[in-house]
Amino acid sequence: MAQPHARDNFPWIVITAGCLIAALTLGPRSVMGFFQLPMLAELNWNRTTFGLAMAVQNLCWGFGQPVFGAIADRYGTARVLCLSGLLYAGGLYLMATADAPVWLHIGGGVMIGLAVASGSFGILFAAFARNVSPEKRSLAFGFATAAGSAGMFLFAPITQGLINAFGWSDALIYLGIAMLVVPVLAISLRGNSSSGKQSAVEFEQTVRQALREAMTHNSFLLLTAGFFVCGFQVAFMVAHLPAYIGDIGLDANYAVLAIALIGFFNIFGSLGAGIYGQKHSKPMFLVGLYVARSIAVTVFLLVPHTSTSVIIFASAMGLFWLSTVPPTNALVAIMFGTRHLGLLGGIVFFSHQLGSFLGVWLGGYLFDLFGSYDPVWWLSVALGLFAAIVHWPIREQAVPRALPASG
Repeated sequence: MAQPHARDNFPWIVITAGCLIAALTLGPRSVMGFFQLPMLAELNWNRTTFGLAMAVQNLCWGFGQPVFGAIADRYGTARVLCLSGLLYAGGLYLMATADAPVWLHIGGGVMIGLAVASGSFGILFAAFARNVSPEKRSLAFGFATAAGSAGMFLFAPITQGLINAFGWSDALIYLGIAMLVVPVLAISLRGNSSSGKQSAVEFEQTVRQALREAMTHNSFLLLTAGFFVCGFQVAFMVAHLPAYIGDIGLDANYAVLAIALIGFFNIFGSLGAGIYGQKHSKPMFLVGLYVARSIAVTVFLLVPHTSTSVIIFASAMGLFWLSTVPPTNALVAIMFGTRHLGLLGGIVFFSHQLGSFLGVWLGGYLFDLFGSYDPVWWLSVALGLFAAIVHWPIREQAVPRALPASG
């Protein structure tokens, strides 16, 4: 009887469909930086214009995550994922045909931001957590995060190839067509917070009670503050690293290689984070990740800029890139259970996206102001050390309740 039960706690159809969706939704938004220079050259816009669109995208992703998470908790994951695919396709098309900055900001900013919010990790993790036993959640989250990284790895050369062959505008349209696969895959993730194998053991709460409990819990607030830094660091690099590599005199192919290497090595980083988090302290693991990021950026800035240093830096950052995601979301599930995981995980991710907004916008603004990305690089180093400090006192345990959730 034990073996079938173990298989039931790890439903491969749900996991596989969710991983494919993660690859599709995270892939295109991770290569937005490839479109910056050709788009700006053709339309005669500046980097602040593009940076603002990407910042709006990250902000809408953040605002939308808890909202779509709450909707998925109540009305079903599949409905929200279907909306994601349609919004994504529409946003990429509008971005491709933009003839004024406002359309870039609406399509590439608002619509794609909401599309990623309704189709990325927060939505998928809630569906996974409802169907996977607590002791295997960290591993399941690691699979999804690794799949998102695989999407980043695959879409980097594909996107650059499309740009080279058809131009940046048509490349965006082709990516939009690919997003229409998401609603088909979403069928396998039907269900809401009342369904799934783990729902019967969950503590019953209203949304208001769940919010009040989370907002008065110190570890949750520290986790939320620390995830702001993750957003700042990764969004800045996604949006501006390709341009930065061009600025230091390297061929554009190295930008493609850098993004691909980040995605490739984060497959292993994410899987490793999921496996490690099953048996070891998640807060201390996060402390180590943020310190490692700061060290990697510091070394990259201090050594001579060459193709070799870019390759080494991208590979190192790949190991730390999204490795914060499985332990962060697993901690939310440990603290509060899965009943409102879409909502509460979305709130933590909203903080991530506030950091993303600031990182992307400051990257473009400070470059136009000083002619260099160096101020933002050094700020990311300082923020990484701040994140390590705030994760240190986080307690990895369920909140005390009169009727605690089983598991």
